[in-house]
Amino acid sequence: MLTALGFGMVIVFMALIMTKRLSPLVALIAIPILFALVGGFGDARLGTMMLEGIRTLAPTGVMLMFAILYFGIMIDAGLFDPVVRCVLRAVGGDPMKVVVGTAALALVVSLDGDGSTTYMITVAAMLPLYLRLRMSALNLTCVAMLASGVMNMTPWGGPLARAASALHVEAGEIFVPMLPAMAFGIVAVLALAFVLGLRERRRLGRLDLDQTFAAHDEADHALRLPDEVRALRRPRLLWVNAALTTALMAGLILGAMPLSVLFMIGFAFAVVINYPCVQQQRARIAAHAPNVLAVVALIFAAGVFTGILSGTGMVDAMSKSLLAVIPESFGPYLATITALVSLPFTFFISNDAFYYGVLPVLSEAAGAYGITPAQMARASLIGQPVHLLSPLVPSTYLLVGLAGVEFGDHQKFTLKWAIVVCLAMLAVALGCAVFPFAAG
Repeated sequence: MLTALGFGMVIVFMALIMTKRLSPLVALIAIPILFALVGGFGDARLGTMMLEGIRTLAPTGVMLMFAILYFGIMIDAGLFDPVVRCVLRAVGGDPMKVVVGTAALALVVSLDGDGSTTYMITVAAMLPLYLRLRMSALNLTCVAMLASGVMNMTPWGGPLARAASALHVEAGEIFVPMLPAMAFGIVAVLALAFVLGLRERRRLGRLDLDQTFAAHDEADHALRLPDEVRALRRPRLLWVNAALTTALMAGLILGAMPLSVLFMIGFAFAVVINYPCVQQQRARIAAHAPNVLAVVALIFAAGVFTGILSGTGMVDAMSKSLLAVIPESFGPYLATITALVSLPFTFFISNDAFYYGVLPVLSEAAGAYGITPAQMARASLIGQPVHLLSPLVPSTYLLVGLAGVEFGDHQKFTLKWAIVVCLAMLAVALGCAVFPFAAG
């Protein structure tokens, strides 16, 4: 019963948002409540489940709210204008180079292990190029998310840390053998960016921007900013803003404070330094309020979804039922099976549920066939590019919100490519004996 409800809830949710019959915000709230009522959870427990899910995601919501405000202020002040100008000069109006540049930037920024930071910096730097060249922002969200998914397998990334702690394995023992698969995943993302860029080049043609930059060396002219936007720029504070952002990123990487606190502090300094007048501060906050509301509302709505999914026991039931359908004769292939099922598992349930609930059970069963916990941990990481498309991942809402694309459109556009990247990494992992195809 709970298994059917769990899968039914996720499938109905996905169908409704992909067909645009419901907005993600409404679907995240209404669909789980409906399925909980069908499952007989109409008493006071339902409210407690929802509140617990909201409470769990509250720090993420606060972090995203102030992060959007912070990077909004940085964009207003023109921090990323030199980056945009340099990239525009490098690409020469070529959409293919823009998409490849997006992937390269996202891969580098993803080294900090935080998807939200990757999306904020990548979108802030690259979206003006897409708008300037009239390119589809779906290309941006696709390659940025896939780059983040591949780089999320670093030791300081969440999935590997969960796998290591769940199976009591050293992080280095998991990570180092995974390097060939990760390297090929990076190549696959760059190759995909090249293909998508070629598509955009054929659709749009090549724009001759060389004369534009030769005649207009200033960033404002190069970006053709309207007067009201140019008035917000603070070119004299460029290095101050760069130093503040660098300090903020260093604090994120070092874990000096919780992310929500760091971005609150960063926003407070940023808005006062760039717009000391209280009226200007209010105007800047009001200007970015729509983006903040759209993203944060989705985060709290996702808390309702995850709270009901966990509180009703649907997650546990879904995990057990999926494990039960694996025949005993498939035992020697459990590492490969784990890699394959990590795609749907981490899509339908959270990383915590998969790595702490499902993976230990699979690993224990695999041990009987001589497959080590470290090998199982490596296999479990293969599905991360698909995982980030899940409606249970808060940072994905940030990505689509900043880029101004629909969540359902992003999923439809990206899912097939995410599967291709995962299968490419799986093939290399098997070829390099990162984990065995079949235990012998």
